[in-house]
Amino acid sequence: MEFSALLTSAGINIAVCVLFLSLYSVLRKQPHNFSVYFGRRLAEEKFQRQDDYFSFERLLPTAGWIVKAYWCTEEEIRQVAGLDSVVFLRLFIFSIRIFSITSLVCIFVVLPVNYHGKEMTHNHIPADSLNVFTIANIIEESRKLWVHCSALYVITISACILLYHEYKYISRKRLAHVTGSPPNPGHFTVLARSIPRSDNELLDDTIRNFFVNYHGSSYLSHQMIFRKGHFQKFVDRAERAYRKFVRVRLSVSERNGRSNMSRCGVCGVRASSFQLYRSKFIEAKKADLTNPEVVEAQKNCPGALVFFKTRYAAVVASRVLQSSNPMLWVTDLAPEPRDVYWSNLWIPYRQIWLRKLATLAASVVFMFVFIIPVAFVQSMMQVEQLKRMFPSLTGILNKSFFARVITGYLPSVTLLLSLYTVPPLMMLFSSIEGSISRSGRKRSACLKILFFNIWNVFFVNVLSGSVLNQLSVFSRPKDMPTMLAELVPKQATFFITYVLTSGWASLCSEILQVYNLVYNFFSRFICCCHQNTEYVYSFPYHTEVPKILLFNLLGFTFSIMAPLILPFLLVYFCLGYLVYRNQILNVYYPKYEMGGKLWPIMHNTIVFSLVLTQVIAIGVFTIKHSPVAGGFTILLLVGTVLFNEYCRHRFSRIFDAYSAQDVIELDRDDEQSGRMQEIHQHLLDAYSQTPPGEGSSRGGSQVPIELIMEDPAQEASESSQELCDTVQEVSEAHDHDHIVEDKAHSV
Repeated sequence: MEFSALLTSAGINIAVCVLFLSLYSVLRKQPHNFSVYFGRRLAEEKFQRQDDYFSFERLLPTAGWIVKAYWCTEEEIRQVAGLDSVVFLRLFIFSIRIFSITSLVCIFVVLPVNYHGKEMTHNHIPADSLNVFTIANIIEESRKLWVHCSALYVITISACILLYHEYKYISRKRLAHVTGSPPNPGHFTVLARSIPRSDNELLDDTIRNFFVNYHGSSYLSHQMIFRKGHFQKFVDRAERAYRKFVRVRLSVSERNGRSNMSRCGVCGVRASSFQLYRSKFIEAKKADLTNPEVVEAQKNCPGALVFFKTRYAAVVASRVLQSSNPMLWVTDLAPEPRDVYWSNLWIPYRQIWLRKLATLAASVVFMFVFIIPVAFVQSMMQVEQLKRMFPSLTGILNKSFFARVITGYLPSVTLLLSLYTVPPLMMLFSSIEGSISRSGRKRSACLKILFFNIWNVFFVNVLSGSVLNQLSVFSRPKDMPTMLAELVPKQATFFITYVLTSGWASLCSEILQVYNLVYNFFSRFICCCHQNTEYVYSFPYHTEVPKILLFNLLGFTFSIMAPLILPFLLVYFCLGYLVYRNQILNVYYPKYEMGGKLWPIMHNTIVFSLVLTQVIAIGVFTIKHSPVAGGFTILLLVGTVLFNEYCRHRFSRIFDAYSAQDVIELDRDDEQSGRMQEIHQHLLDAYSQTPPGEGSSRGGSQVPIELIMEDPAQEASESSQELCDTVQEVSEAHDHDHIVEDKAHSV
């Protein structure tokens, strides 16, 4: 590709970015778009709604949002969106720092060396091929290769120093998060699964007797996990509807200066009607424990949430084997209540390893199937191949402008559109795996998407050719460094355009919220529906983190091979830092907390990128017959691996487990301050869907409570009659309220 084709692609993407950013600065000021661009603040009811009046100021693009996003402190972001958002933004800070250093070294030192690598007469720069800016332009046995080796040392040492400081900083933040956050029910709770059944006693008694026998001094209580019937789901929906009605009445009363919220906004039932019926339902279940149906339900119970008196006791119970048979009485530290992925608790523990193998196999198959669209994308970059594949386009391809657009812009756009199918599928695979927490499911999906991007976006595009040639790499693993050394510089053009489309344009699409904007428009003006502000999106870490790490990999691998990519990457990281700060502050709502556990994934991927860069450099120095530079690069490779091992032993355990020192000190502080009893009272209600104080086990008297499971068949025959009874009770309550009001008026 010529340099002019790259400029054409850059011009198109810059125009798209300017257009989208201008539209965003205008659309965010329109009152009917507040639910799109201020979802988090609306959910927390901290956003002052403005009256829908016309003003020319709302039609003028401004950059005020950039100033607000930039000057917001890290502590304010942590309080608003949690530690995970801070860790995510620290990845941008690291990327900006390291690629600022890399750009200075490679643009002003390596790039001129590449350009003048061969004695040749250069054309006007826009007419030159991009290959003259790559390391492929260096002749064999050239002493100029020492410039590349020295630059690689500077980049690697700088990256390791920055990585160490970031790992140390985030580790301190995680420890402060664990010790400084309010009491977390998940620290006191253990999920027990694969519980052995007994014909002589109920499962509820089996659980109690086991933990009293082996954890008697620290055992507090437990709750069994049962499937949720149709009627229970009806009650839950009724309660959600009631909360919406209360919100509507609250906003009306604030406008009218009245505070009468004793009735539901539609049917006139008093606020406690749903709660009272639910209480009756739970009490009926309690009294019916001797029913054979209840006994049968306990036999199918997947597990139980076991509560302990101290954090230390829960951590110890979750880490040790509870039985000589590792497949029985399996215990894990429970996630916090809002993080529990209830649907997966019904999966038998014995199926977990089979599900993981199946999803791994499915992911690998999908990665290889995706080679087909990637090979098609690579064929679009060659004009001659396009003429053979589409003879009807020959006339258009003969025109230089259209040829530059098709070969320089469309391939990366096509790949970007095809990649949109990956995150939903990988999230589905992660759900099938059996993760007990939503954060664990998102981390698993993050890893799958990351591996997919590294293989399909980087390796498959680099090894462009027929599918058989790509698969032949596995039969010749020793040739991988030299093969990559030959092919990576040739693909610099494609990856520069990929950074422009998947990087710059996707950031602008992210801040504009195109999908939500279109949905909001149709729901308000076409369907005439009011926007539901109760549901707000959580931040998509599983899609954004792999994307940023892929750009880091591209930046490192092409730093000395084709430095021309670095300015485009640096612009992406700077713009992304501002865009995501704005989105975290205004749009996304943190529904659960991962406690910064994504940073080890980020760290390991960046180290892998450094190692891959060094392996490719060794291959280049081998091809260029510079064995001394290759030997020094091998030393650098060994040092990078040793650095990663040191960081793993020094910091990684902080993200995997809690220290006895921290949890014991927290327990002592709570006991001395008298908060422990209050924590226990709240703990017994934390994982229950019943209102606080109802249906919880107190003082060692455990009652199985219907918690969370979906049941497609159970209670199906009774659901219709129960629904009729509910409607009848609601009607009677309505009539009773009217009679009371009439008597009050007559008095």
